[in-house]
Amino acid sequence: MAAARAEIGFDGGQVLPVRLDETQLRELRDGLRAGGGWFEVTGEEGTVAIDLGKVIFVRTASSDQKIGF
Repeated sequence: MAAARAEIGFDGGQVLPVRLDETQLRELRDGLRAGGGWFEVTGEEGTVAIDLGKVIFVRTASSDQKIGF
């Protein structure tokens, strides 16, 4: 399963860049719709616990990045 690049924005202005697979991204969005709680993102750098009540946006890359023209 390919990982998608995403940015999670928090109340206060911090932005956390992450790589999520499709399952994690769906679970993150489901948690946000449910109204909060904690969500864990596991990546190459380790695990990050996120308070979903502080998240104000999730931005995902719309397509593969290309270099050049």
